[in-house]
Amino acid sequence: MSSGRRGMLHRVRAEQDGSTLLLVIFFGALSLALVLLVVAATSLYLERKRLYTLADGAALAAAESFALGSVARDPSGEPHPALVDEEVEDAARGYLAAAPHRVDDLQLLDADTPDGRSATVSLSCSWAPPVVALVAPRGVRLEATATARSVLR
Repeated sequence: MSSGRRGMLHRVRAEQDGSTLLLVIFFGALSLALVLLVVAATSLYLERKRLYTLADGAALAAAESFALGSVARDPSGEPHPALVDEEVEDAARGYLAAAPHRVDDLQLLDADTPDGRSATVSLSCSWAPPVVALVAPRGVRLEATATARSVLR
């Protein structure tokens, strides 16, 4: 190899020193941010599922809150429970007090019976990401609504 070519090759190598370190730092930071974002999204999904499970259980307990003496018959002669808003709310509150859960700031937004046959329960809770990061929100309010119907057959 000639000395001119060797000098040019040495100069090119000298200009590229440290450029891979910047790329490694950048991609490391990007990878870390992506991992933190995936962890936050997974945590949000699991918290939403927990809240919906609680709402579903509370709605089922509320749908079964009727007294046997309050069973009514529809025009076709089929028996159906006659639910009352106060009993539905009491049953939902009782279920939430007894059910083990790890949901922060749980609130019963609404528990009622729209038609006297089914119970609707709405719950709310707060969620915060497990690792505070610049790419994830500081926290959000989650809501879940579930409806259950009691059928007598």
